[in-house]
Amino acid sequence: MKQTLRHVHPLAWTIIVGTMFGRLVTSMSIPFLSIYLTKVLGASPAQTGLTIAVSSLAGVSISFYGGYISDIIGRKKVMLVSIFSWAAVFVGFAAADRLWMFLIVNMLNGLCRAVFEPTSRALLSDITPGEHKLLVFNLRYAAVNLGVVFGPIIGLQLGSARSTFPFLIAAAVYIAYGLVLVLQFALHGKKLPSRSASGAPRLGEALAVTSRDRVFLPILLGTIFCVLGYGHFGSTLAQYLALNPQFADGGKAFSYMLSLNAVTVLAVQYPVVRTARHFPPLVPLILGNICVSAALILFGLAGGLPLLMFGVVLFTIGEVLLFTMMDMLIDRVAKPEWKGTYFGTIGFNGIGSVMAPILGGLLLGRLGPEHGSALFTPLALMTALGLPFLLTAHRRLARRERASEIDGVEYTKRIV
Repeated sequence: MKQTLRHVHPLAWTIIVGTMFGRLVTSMSIPFLSIYLTKVLGASPAQTGLTIAVSSLAGVSISFYGGYISDIIGRKKVMLVSIFSWAAVFVGFAAADRLWMFLIVNMLNGLCRAVFEPTSRALLSDITPGEHKLLVFNLRYAAVNLGVVFGPIIGLQLGSARSTFPFLIAAAVYIAYGLVLVLQFALHGKKLPSRSASGAPRLGEALAVTSRDRVFLPILLGTIFCVLGYGHFGSTLAQYLALNPQFADGGKAFSYMLSLNAVTVLAVQYPVVRTARHFPPLVPLILGNICVSAALILFGLAGGLPLLMFGVVLFTIGEVLLFTMMDMLIDRVAKPEWKGTYFGTIGFNGIGSVMAPILGGLLLGRLGPEHGSALFTPLALMTALGLPFLLTAHRRLARRERASEIDGVEYTKRIV
């Protein structure tokens, strides 16, 4: 393992460590935003859901272009502009004191995230040899959750549900992350794979290729519903706990659930990935969808913290199955010269993140927080709608790879 870690590119380590600290500060602020809007600003569940959803809506609208532009002008320019812009957005969160201000700033938050994240993942793919990609992508995912282990607890102590001060800390961390990236690009940027506009696909061509890819398209459609289910954890569930009189301190319970989610990821990620890598690549996503759907039903049935926590563990196993193998799957499906485009296009599954807080907020407003089962059961069923698409992608990918093997054998015979 130590020998393998030595082969990880310094820029990859920068992204992994920067991701850990980035998620630490965002998880101590962003997840509490729905509670802050509901409790402090007095926003209704529907207003809060819309304000939370606008981040994902903005992200979906730009995610393809972020990855595509990085294929055209290079990862460095896109990453540096987006990360310093992101830091400015966190300052905007700290200064906001009206609902419309949070709406605008959260939209900008989604734009920056949707440009930076797929570009950074595409860079990881560029600079990592094929035999080490699974390790690097999972190191990044572990870094995400290592940050989230402590972020919610720190946020609770800082009063994130009642104050916007933690966003200033997030801004400072992202400025530091950006400065380290500047230094690392200066030291190692010349050794990066070269990219030129003449060798990159035209926008229309890129859209056509991804939309006509008979494997990628059902993956995208299926993961929209997976992300829909996942999105209820940070939006609908947070509001449900904050408003439900059955839970004395819903904000505290939610912070513990966030931390348990992250701890569980760190505990199960290695054994799950070690097992799942032997499966066909779509099988983990199928199993993950089932786990997340079942966990949502448990959240609705829970009358106290123990069943909620069990639901978090099941939800987290589903999350690991869904997202630890996602980057490797896209890397496997994507055409080598268009990886930024594919990583950007998969960001359209953020439509699920747009739908989650809006649907959850509308149902919560209509049914009230006292009817958990009636609230979460339809949300679970909507999540499960992703299964037919994932099963279709599974069959098509198997056929494609069998055809490629046959073509390879025939080509070898002709040469011999």
